[in-house]
Amino acid sequence: MKSSLILAFLLVSVAWIAPVHPPADKWKMPYKKHGFTKEQAAAHLLSRFSFGATPGQIQQLAESGLESWFEAQLNGQIADPAVTDKLINYTALTYSNETIANTFLQPNQVIQAAIRAGVISRDSLKDAGKTLLRPEIRQFAQEKGYQPLIELHRQLINQKIIRAAYSNNQLKEVLTDFWFNHFNVSLTKNQSQQFVLTYERDAIRPFVTGQFAEMLLATAKHPAMLEYLDNASSVSNDNAQNRQQQRNPGFQRRQAAIDKALEDSARMGNPAAQIVMQRRKAEGLNENYAREIMELHTLGVDGGYQQKDVTEVARALTGWTIYPLRDEGGAGAIKRLVERVGWDNLSKRGFVREGDFLFRADKHDEGTKTILGKTFDGKSGYQEGVDVIRMLATHPSTANFICKKLAVRFVRDTPPPSLINKMSKVFLQSNGNIRETMIAMVSSDEFWDKANLREKIKSPFEFTISAVRATNADIQQPFQIFQWCTRMGQRFYYYQAPTGFPDKSTFWINTGSLLNRMNFGLAFASGKIPGIKVDLPALNQHREPESADEALDVYSKIFLPERPLEENNKRLKALVNDANAAEKINQAAAANTTEDDADNMQMNRNQRRRNNQNERAALSKNSKAFTMSFVPGNNSTLAQVAGIIIGSPEFQRR
Repeated sequence: MKSSLILAFLLVSVAWIAPVHPPADKWKMPYKKHGFTKEQAAAHLLSRFSFGATPGQIQQLAESGLESWFEAQLNGQIADPAVTDKLINYTALTYSNETIANTFLQPNQVIQAAIRAGVISRDSLKDAGKTLLRPEIRQFAQEKGYQPLIELHRQLINQKIIRAAYSNNQLKEVLTDFWFNHFNVSLTKNQSQQFVLTYERDAIRPFVTGQFAEMLLATAKHPAMLEYLDNASSVSNDNAQNRQQQRNPGFQRRQAAIDKALEDSARMGNPAAQIVMQRRKAEGLNENYAREIMELHTLGVDGGYQQKDVTEVARALTGWTIYPLRDEGGAGAIKRLVERVGWDNLSKRGFVREGDFLFRADKHDEGTKTILGKTFDGKSGYQEGVDVIRMLATHPSTANFICKKLAVRFVRDTPPPSLINKMSKVFLQSNGNIRETMIAMVSSDEFWDKANLREKIKSPFEFTISAVRATNADIQQPFQIFQWCTRMGQRFYYYQAPTGFPDKSTFWINTGSLLNRMNFGLAFASGKIPGIKVDLPALNQHREPESADEALDVYSKIFLPERPLEENNKRLKALVNDANAAEKINQAAAANTTEDDADNMQMNRNQRRRNNQNERAALSKNSKAFTMSFVPGNNSTLAQVAGIIIGSPEFQRR
């Protein structure tokens, strides 16, 4: 009997598994109509529009008013002193792309800079090997103030964890996470990794409740996206400026000199020459971004476009590139063009520079294009691309695609068509206003249908942050959370595909992931994760439970407020009191091993198997402690009870 309870505990999760809108006093959430108390409604709101309720927050929200809270969250302007204090030493968060590109360098960039400065010779690298460990290179990097890219990544990752855990503007953080995933870029691509931090900061975060078209345009023009989906190198010579330039004798002489230099075998190992040759080979129309902006960012795969539309959008976006942020290799060519011709003259020719974004009129296709039945004459240059992007942003297929994706995130994996229709109508009437669309969702009957309660499953990031918030934990080493999320299958900022992580329960829940989550719960509550402090007695006003069963009841109410706890606690009590829990958990896992989704964790089958074996071994070690008698005042036994609540099926739900 007990064995079947353990098995059920491990596997149950697999089966879960226009005009400005009127102010809050003019629209209402119909929760009473659907049988919710204020406290139950507050719990539901916090489960969907925050990373989890903190102790006492549900009662506070119920008393302050649900609509007023939601309006304040949409505004996203609540003071965040805790976040400010924790981020005070994260200097890179305020850097420009240019500062980042000249501070946080890849190893080969440091080496090439040392060669240009005469610190080392190219020949010496052939003898000693390319390494940053050479004393002269280390000293050079230190004098120049260069830092390794991993430090930039660390600050990016840590700030996300800190904001999610401690920000008072929870909806802003949840939507930043949602929209970043929608417009995914990855730290795995060398060309874009230096710009991911500013991408989230400048192209996502300011627009999360604004006009969808403005966010779409901001992402399209940001260096991270331009490099990630290769639009920075998408060019055309089909324009009057290029044809005139080709006829210029001076241009012809310069090109001949470059061609001759590239043919010189002595230059074949020169990095600058290699960059020029690579760019020449890659030069031409690139459809990667055009395809993804239609399939993933706007219309959706069934949005009614054809391959010809993809090609035409790519043509409309030729010449959209990056103003050079480092004066090396081929990047200096554009700067030299500006110096030679002058920016005023280039501006008159149709060149556009906005911060780090550059539109090169001499690389834009000026031919006529027809996209989704609309004709563009090709004569408006940069504005043509803007007009195409705005057309895509406000298309009816985009409204349906975006609203369904929002409903999947905030309502359930299979949202009702009636809700999507309501949201799409508001989206179109408001020209893609995200704030109005969110209000339409939360004020709908469909959102408050009790069938949707706890139907969403937390991603590893949501799971770990909700544990922090539920316990008022103090995170002193945020990167530890990232490492646990990676172990559970979500190495955020590193997802390679432009799709972003799938938002479906089956992607996150399987036997291996349940073992990982239980391990996290036990390690977290027991204080075994370095740099994370949890004061469990303080959550119960330092009143000590007299038994393990009482501790389960007390702390389940603290961690899972306004939830039905009877079935969950029944499973947990059987687990706590089973002397052979460790062995049975391992047997259940071994007998019911299922492969993760193909994309899950982006690792090969053997690596996943090794990880699951390691997690089962660690879980076995932790589970042996379950058999200890509960001793009042013994924090280790209380921590184990708290750990199994956090690792339980009910805590996985949101």
